[in-house]
Amino acid sequence: MRYQSTRGQAPELDFDDVLLTGLARDGGLYLPVSWPQRSVDDWRAMRGLGYAALATQVTAPFVEGSAVESDLAQIMDDAYAPFSHPAIAPMVQLAHNTWLMELFHGPTLAFKDFALQVVGHLFDRVLSARSERLTIVGATSGDTGSAAIAACADRDAIDIIILHPKGRVSEVQRRQMTTVEAGNVHNVAIDGTFDDCQALVKAMFNDQPFRDELHLSAVNSINWARIMSQSVYYVAASLALGGPDRPIAFAVPTGNFGNVFAGYCAAKMGLPIANFLVGSNRNDILTRYFESGAMTVGQVVPTLSPAMDIQVSSNFERLLFDAYDRDATAIKRLMDGLLQSGSYAVEQVPKDKIGSQFIGTRLDDGGTKRVVRETYLDTGHLIDPHTAIGVHAAQSSCLDPSIPRVVMATAHPAKFPDAVEDATGIRPPLPDLMAGLYDRDERMTDLPNDLERVQDFVRAHTRV
Repeated sequence: MRYQSTRGQAPELDFDDVLLTGLARDGGLYLPVSWPQRSVDDWRAMRGLGYAALATQVTAPFVEGSAVESDLAQIMDDAYAPFSHPAIAPMVQLAHNTWLMELFHGPTLAFKDFALQVVGHLFDRVLSARSERLTIVGATSGDTGSAAIAACADRDAIDIIILHPKGRVSEVQRRQMTTVEAGNVHNVAIDGTFDDCQALVKAMFNDQPFRDELHLSAVNSINWARIMSQSVYYVAASLALGGPDRPIAFAVPTGNFGNVFAGYCAAKMGLPIANFLVGSNRNDILTRYFESGAMTVGQVVPTLSPAMDIQVSSNFERLLFDAYDRDATAIKRLMDGLLQSGSYAVEQVPKDKIGSQFIGTRLDDGGTKRVVRETYLDTGHLIDPHTAIGVHAAQSSCLDPSIPRVVMATAHPAKFPDAVEDATGIRPPLPDLMAGLYDRDERMTDLPNDLERVQDFVRAHTRV
């Protein structure tokens, strides 16, 4: 399998190089040169597989020729062994045609575990085969950081530095990162927003001498392996509800567009998916795009769903690349416009392609609390604020009522106890695996939103 950059100026790479590279050297994101195709019979044959076996089947075409190809089944078994639910991604019914897929039974109680537990093992295999080591630098709006740290802590060939926006993640999210005692883990609180953190990470990757000196790699959803791994739970949900013989709609709360793009990947492989219902909070750049066809960056505002407090949705570039029939010149023009003016407009034909599959919704904090409360009163299920935005997206769509809707429950309610308690009067307890989290010492460094200062820190805390 070969991979190409969305901006067309970087060389094609194989899977192992894409895994270790993360962001392409031209600033673009990697995608397979062509989408592997599955027939209806292929999908049917996957029914009844356990989650790890299903993950092996779905991702196998993407790692052809890789150092991990022969070990893929073992990697998936190892990656999902720490999950606390035997189904890995169980589904519960909320209404006659609405289901909740619980993606929070991993080590850090968030959907990011589904990809990052896999990525940690992939890194180990490839680095071992090459006798190399690397430095992972990532930005997080809350969940990616803790999941990446859980996947990479104490790995001999990796140093990991995670940037988070100071005061803009929940206490549980912060402590999941800062209380890990592994010597290869370093946390940085940036005086700024998630978009500032993400911009710093991209700037470090675009500084080619710095990138080469420290062997930088990424765990954000700019890394293709993240998207590949997350596509599996869309397949699992579809097969559980009658796919591929009936289409399913997915309601996905998202900020950076990586989670919902993983579903798009499953659709491109031939899985019948009716629509993607994209939920945003007040930082609604995606909803504004779906309404107008223009992507215009605004100011990030804090909300009850901090993992979605984003105004630059990096993975949307991958969708544009496909919608523009892989015209890398057009994508580079759009991305240059976004950098220079904070805005770009999508042409009519690709705009129509995207609009035929994606529907955007938004929900403010008041509405979020209302949905958390009503879901509990109606069903007895506690949901976190991000999942509430997905529930709203499912409820507010005008789809054919016969089409099942699956809401991606992206985080355990205990990760946002204040918001859940405020909405329902019930404070969700931390699961046993998080016992003592509030009693552990924290380790992190406060830094300004200054590239040189951050690079100095990264250089000082790596062993390359």
